Amino acid sequence: MHTIVPYSIHSVLRLITPSKFIYRSIRNFSQSTSIPKKQQRVRDHGYDNYMEIEKKMRKVIKVQELILSQPNSMVSSARLDNLSRRLGFKQFEAGRFVLKFPHIFDVFEHPVQRILYCRLTRKALTQIQQEKEALTAQIDDSVTRLRKLLMLSNTGWIGLEHLRIATREFGFPEDFEYSVILKHPQYFRLFEDKESKTKYVEIVERDPDLGVCAIEKIREKEYREKGGDAENIRFSFIINFPPGFKTGKYYKIAIWKWQRLPYWSPYDDVSGYDMRSLEAQKRMEKRAIGMIHEILSLTVEKKISLERIAHFRVTMDLPKKLKDFLLQHQGIFYISTRGNYGKLHTIFLREAYYKGELIEPNELYLARRNLAKLITLRRPNNDHELVYYRRENDSNRFDDVDRDHQVKRVSGKLWNEDDVSNGGMGSDCSEIDLESDGESCDTDEEDDYPN
Repeated sequence: MHTIVPYSIHSVLRLITPSKFIYRSIRNFSQSTSIPKKQQRVRDHGYDNYMEIEKKMRKVIKVQELILSQPNSMVSSARLDNLSRRLGFKQFEAGRFVLKFPHIFDVFEHPVQRILYCRLTRKALTQIQQEKEALTAQIDDSVTRLRKLLMLSNTGWIGLEHLRIATREFGFPEDFEYSVILKHPQYFRLFEDKESKTKYVEIVERDPDLGVCAIEKIREKEYREKGGDAENIRFSFIINFPPGFKTGKYYKIAIWKWQRLPYWSPYDDVSGYDMRSLEAQKRMEKRAIGMIHEILSLTVEKKISLERIAHFRVTMDLPKKLKDFLLQHQGIFYISTRGNYGKLHTIFLREAYYKGELIEPNELYLARRNLAKLITLRRPNNDHELVYYRRENDSNRFDDVDRDHQVKRVSGKLWNEDDVSNGGMGSDCSEIDLESDGESCDTDEEDDYPN
């Protein structure tokens, strides 16, 4: 008769499995409760479509500025072709580009010179004026944003050139050095480094009332409206994973543990803490997430390019490999590679958007979205026929020109319309004003990059 001896699961595994295999299995199991360091990027087409319009806007704005800099705010076809090469267009490419947006650029034939000219439509001029008024109206908000940015810095100052590069993202006016900094000496001090000849903006005095993060206000609102366990909400972030993002059981456990992990506020001074312990390093990593979250919250459209946020990496204690670091938290941020052949990375704050629109829009954001609407308005036929629209009011003497005659003139004369099939986009992108953003003359249709 055989006697059945009860074995524990560990003794059975020891009999049938080598000890090294058991050790590795237990070690891998323990590591699965932490957020993986390398995450594959999952594409979210809602944000990518937003950037498809954004990259067209960048080129439209540059052509608009070129036209407005000319006498009478209009430019002939030959001069437009010569000047636009400075923006990165190839020969005859600027003409094909302006023809794609008839609600922004008005192409007409001069009744005396009998040559083609380009000017901005009234809708485009109205949009530009609306954006200027919105910029002027939110000067006080710009002062507050700059004060909070300087408080996020570990030194209390930021390079003036780094701020100038990001003026559009933070909603600073073009003359912000005077209208924001010099006009408010009670908040800011502008000084120059004698050795490097670099200008810096320094905060005069820290305001404790401004040292409250946007995520802290969201947590308080969440707790007051929905209630729940205060311990679970105290250090948590709003997480919305993109469609198709796979989360296993152990990944969810890791996220739950990370949400409860305490961390120092981005506005706190951490210079006096000992960072050698593992606990301190974990807190600093989560503090970096809070720092990037706060920077995005200070922008007008709750987005900023990775290349521009890298300018603040040293002064705000951000990790070196920012892209890999942000990919660990795709439920909080989204990185879009649309624009400039995948070399431009734009970081979105996921919680601020719903169905491709900002949840809490501001006047400056709405003014910029009006330009996006003009870009997306297409002419009735989608082929390459050259069709023009009359202005709303025919008060200008140039509007009496025969439109059919314009089409004939354009098809045979305007900017050598002999190669329209390629969309008019070239690869020669020299001498464009990039401002370290990595922008160039990108195409309208961009291939999907692998995740």
